[in-house]
Amino acid sequence: QVQLVESGGGLVQAGGSLRLSCEASGRTFSVHKMNWFRQAPGKEREFVAVIRWNGDSTFYADSVKGRFTISKDNAKNTVYLQMNSLKPEDTAVYYCNAETNGGPRYWGQGTQVTVSS
Repeated sequence: QVQLVESGGGLVQAGGSLRLSCEASGRTFSVHKMNWFRQAPGKEREFVAVIRWNGDSTFYADSVKGRFTISKDNAKNTVYLQMNSLKPEDTAVYYCNAETNGGPRYWGQGTQVTVSS
């Protein structure tokens, strides 16, 4: 199994920045991609960004492109989500997700991000 622990959420004013972290442990050698998702109150969970675990290719949802940056430090088994120019509509619980090669997906517990206007 892969365990994921997110951190870095909080309350920020519109236009501000936050950096989320997701530390992975366990069978990290089986991880293929790492994703960030988010879920706002009353809405479905939505994709935010993805990065290959062994490589540097990334992909973003249109709603965050140009404002958010996903990165990783394989030595620390950690993925980051740098969020700049935050908007009130970015308010959500942010979840880290690990995709494994032919195996299950794993989820973290989530971290709350609140952007005030």
